[in-house]
Amino acid sequence: MKISLRTFVFLDALQPQLASYLATSSQGFLPVPGDACMWIEVAPGMAVHNLSDIALKKTNVRMGEQVVERAFGSMEIHFRNQSEVLAAGDVILRQLDTTMESRLRCKIAWNEIIRAITPDHATLINRQLRKGSMLLPGKSMFILEVEPAGYIVYAANEAEKAAHVTLVDVKPFGSFGRLTMMGSEAEAEEAQRAAVAAIERLNQRAAAHP
Repeated sequence: MKISLRTFVFLDALQPQLASYLATSSQGFLPVPGDACMWIEVAPGMAVHNLSDIALKKTNVRMGEQVVERAFGSMEIHFRNQSEVLAAGDVILRQLDTTMESRLRCKIAWNEIIRAITPDHATLINRQLRKGSMLLPGKSMFILEVEPAGYIVYAANEAEKAAHVTLVDVKPFGSFGRLTMMGSEAEAEEAQRAAVAAIERLNQRAAAHP
């Protein structure tokens, strides 16, 4: 059966908020700030088991997350040394007999800043999203939705590097990835610019959707 590479993205250093958020939901070994990280998504979903097995046996990376759905399978691996994570990525690409450039381009499905969030809106979101920081009334909310889902992690990490924003939620599984961040209007705009620029960089070395 043909296995398609949907997401293949390297994060050079997990930022503090994103690392902490991933640790709250991780079912494997917890990443810490500064770890190098790689997020991989393939189709069909069951194919991710063999890729995880190969990466763990042939390198020293630790696995923080593996999600297997019928359509897609995702894995997150991390290690303190960037070279070890990159080596694991190379092992996976060789197993798939492909290159990084075969990964799908990232489509932005939604990109918006909601300014001066009302108390009612903030409360509702805070009740729905329980793993990140709380959204505060009066702040601006940056929301981003992308396809494939795994790329949202890279966008979140680059946004946190660039802007003094608060990570409220990030969902890197399923058909679409979603990101919610909070800050002042200027901070939200800076995070938005950084996230979009990160996606544009990825797309310079990626394949168009079929």
